[in-house]
Amino acid sequence: MSTVKWSLDTAHSELNFKVKHLMISNVKGSFKDFSVEILGEDFATSKVNAQVKTTSIFTNNEDRDNHLRSADFFDVENFPEMKFEGTSLTKKSDDEFTLVGNLTIKDVTKEVALAVDFGGVSKDPWGNEKLGFSVKGKINRKDFGLNWNAALETGGVLVSDEVRIEGELQFAKQN
Repeated sequence: MSTVKWSLDTAHSELNFKVKHLMISNVKGSFKDFSVEILGEDFATSKVNAQVKTTSIFTNNEDRDNHLRSADFFDVENFPEMKFEGTSLTKKSDDEFTLVGNLTIKDVTKEVALAVDFGGVSKDPWGNEKLGFSVKGKINRKDFGLNWNAALETGGVLVSDEVRIEGELQFAKQN
């Protein structure tokens, strides 16, 4: 018997982040090139793996994007990919879960917990089985060696250490 495989439907998925700037507002960004795969019939025991191309970072500002790609942040020449490997999924209610896994950014791997809302399963007009999830979490960027910052005259820093992660993910069952 073969394992059920769910592949990311990239046309209906997004991976975003927010970080405070000047301690007064949020800068939003996204990664345009990423993949996620779920292997298994029962989500509680399924393997979840994700890869994110760090070069695909997009904040709607080319200078900022280039700075984020530099050695000050993601160092994309040496670390072209971030990875997430799920280690456990705990059911909190019928549609709420906590996904714990190992996130690797640059050469640092840390355990993170993500809140997952299960959107359900549906068939598209062509008979393909789809499922959807919303994912939220936060990390401290300095835990992963993303240390660059600048102090402000008024106190505080230019870029917050906390980064909020949000994903809207749709998957297609592979036959």
